Amino acid sequence: MSKPVAHYSASYRAGSLLFVSGQLGMAEGELLDGVEAQTRQALVNMASVLGREGLNLGDVAKCTIFLADIDDFGRVNEIYAKVFGDHRPARSAFAVGALPLGARVEIEAYAHFPEAG
Repeated sequence: MSKPVAHYSASYRAGSLLFVSGQLGMAEGELLDGVEAQTRQALVNMASVLGREGLNLGDVAKCTIFLADIDDFGRVNEIYAKVFGDHRPARSAFAVGALPLGARVEIEAYAHFPEAG
């Protein structure tokens, strides 16, 4: 996973919640080409952040998807659905004026730690 491009933490735990900062489609410090590749990599990066906390994509309760172009929604949604499979966290998606480094997509998440029992 790439280092953050600004002053923030990749994730922050608050009680039983983990807030995962927006993930770009970066690998080895480089933004990948195309919205499909960026979406896949952003989700790989998100899974990596979750994994460092002992969580996985199945623990995600909510995602927010930021798109540089709303016309990319269908392609992003298709990849997102394949990655999450039967797990369907709550989600918002919307277009923004611009994303860092000229990215086409950024995805953030809220995850929860399983209840001890």
